[in-house]
Formats: sequence, structure tokens, C-alpha cells
Amino acid sequence: MSSLAKQLTQPLNETTKRDLMPELKRRRKMVLQNRLVILTTITVLIVWAWHGTGFSLSFIYTGAANMTAFIFTELLPPDFSAAGRYIQPALQTLYMSFVGMIFAVVFSLVLGFMAAKNTSFHPVLAFSSRALIAFLRAIPAIIWGMTLVVAFGIGSLAGTLALGLSGIGVLGKAFADVLEEIDSAQVEAVKATGASWFQTMGQGVWPQFKTGFVAWSLYKMDLNIREAAVLGLIGAGGIGYTLQGNINLFQYKQASVGIIMIFVLILSVEFTTAKIREKLL
Repeated sequence: MSSLAKQLTQPLNETTKRDLMPELKRRRKMVLQNRLVILTTITVLIVWAWHGTGFSLSFIYTGAANMTAFIFTELLPPDFSAAGRYIQPALQTLYMSFVGMIFAVVFSLVLGFMAAKNTSFHPVLAFSSRALIAFLRAIPAIIWGMTLVVAFGIGSLAGTLALGLSGIGVLGKAFADVLEEIDSAQVEAVKATGASWFQTMGQGVWPQFKTGFVAWSLYKMDLNIREAAVLGLIGAGGIGYTLQGNINLFQYKQASVGIIMIFVLILSVEFTTAKIREKLL
């Protein structure tokens, strides 16, 4: 405790109060200066970003009017006669999302254990695993998709691999962080019994890690549905590919059916994963 704090906890006489007033004023002035610096910095960043993006409230007003006109004249009502051609692409999106999630979970589980400092075999291995995870996370799924479409051609294989590779970057970091936050006392207690590394992981680490593992894995499934729909726009298969075809042909009423199906698909997957999470945790 500082000398000033000690003095403040004791009964103060008039002389002591007069002696402390300059210090209190100095600290109050310092706090105000710090707040002013932070507020000025935030204001400068907002103005800079506003100018850099060409943001304009008038554009929002005119854009909202144009968007409203487009929605009610071109997009609606949906042409549900096109619903049949979206069923197979919707199922393909679901398959891509699930397989991509499994691919990401398997490799992320290995990399996560190797990247966490308290479960890795060696600090160099932990650093290397973290670096690989960071590299995979730095590249968005759509960039992976564009690269893989060139390598493997148009289709769901490129989209599935893109979801898997980008998923490793997300889940690998999440798993490593969850592992580093577990209670070390429980792990040490298992080690004290003479347990091997695998036994320690199974009895001391896994019970604490299971909740985060299940939650993050199911969350990635939710994300994959959204990303798979976007990947289809670049030819990586799924419902987005069919949607892009309708948009290119200016068949907006049919495209609105695809948008509705994506919405329904996302809600269905979120509901299903929530129920699975309740059963497993």
C-alpha cells in the first residue's frame, strides 16, 4: 500500500488534509489528462476512418431507398417454383459443413494439444504448432476456396477443404487456449499416481477440456453453414453456387428462394447443435 493510501486510511486532521490536497489535485489532473488523451485518440480515429471509407449519411439514405425499392420490386415475392433446384445444393452445403467441421476438429485436436504449453511435449513444438495455427487462421476461408478451386476445379471438394483448413486456424487456437486454462492441480494429482502422458490426458485433462471442446466444435458447424454459402459464390459448390447463377441471370425472385433456404438451413443447424450441446454437456 502506498504512503498516500496509508494516510487516507487513518483519521485526518486539518494539517494532514492541507498536506494531501496538492497530491490529490495532481492525481485528479492526471486522470483527466489521460481521459482527454483517450477521447482525443478515439475521435481522431473515427474521423480518419470516416474520411478513409468515404462514409456519408446521405449515401445511407439514398441507398436505403434504393434497397427498399429493389427488395419489393425485384426480389419479392419469391418464385417458389425454383425451390426444387435448391434442395440438392442445400444438402450439399450441409455435407460440406459437416465434413469440413470433422476435418478441422481432428487436426485441431492434435495441434491444440501440441500448442498448449501445459500439454505439449516441448516448447519448440508448442511454438511451431502455434505458428502453424496462426498461419491457417490468417487466411480467410474464401481465399482458401479461391486457391483450391484453381487446384481441384469447381465443386464441393474445394469448398470442403477450404472449410477444414480455415477451421483448423479457429479451433486450433480455441482448443489450445482452453487447455491452458484448465486446473493444473488436478493434472498434477493424476501425474503423482505415476500415470503416463496418455493416462494424464484422459483422466486429468479431458474431463476439464470436454466442455470447451464440444462447444467450440458445434459452434464451428454453425459458422461452416454461413461460410459454405459464401464459398459457393466462387464456385466451391453448395447452395451459394446456384444462388450466384440466378443472380448473374438477374433472376432475383428465384434467388430470393435461395436466400430463404439459407436462412432456414442456418436456423435448423443452430437448433440442432443447441440440442446436441444440451445432451452432451
